[in-house]
Amino acid sequence: MEVAKDVRSAAVGMSGGGGVDQQRKDLESVCEKVSALVSGNAVVVFTISGCCMCHVVKQLLFGLGVGPAVVELDREASGGPILALLHRLGGGKAVPAVFVGGKFLGGIETVMACHINGSLVPLLKNAGALWL
Repeated sequence: MEVAKDVRSAAVGMSGGGGVDQQRKDLESVCEKVSALVSGNAVVVFTISGCCMCHVVKQLLFGLGVGPAVVELDREASGGPILALLHRLGGGKAVPAVFVGGKFLGGIETVMACHINGSLVPLLKNAGALWL
């Protein structure tokens, strides 16, 4: 599964120090949780409540008729480790993190660029998030 590969590769190097076995188990659990969410939904948006860029991405998707799975990390029990994983996956910008069709699309810049250049709607259709 491609998303599992992306998520696991981002996780490389996140653990260190004492209790390596426990950290590895925790990291595997976070990877499995993110992979399950992403592969089980056409569109997933990881956000932090109150983040204006997260709000913009959600409003854009809702406006296009997409009902994404939204995970607000500050209200999630495992939000901290997921945020750290997304930070590595997103090249330093953790949220918003948008996954479409089981693949990491990117953050606000990528989503807006895809919207402006006309590639976002076909992406969403191919993922099964839009039918029109």
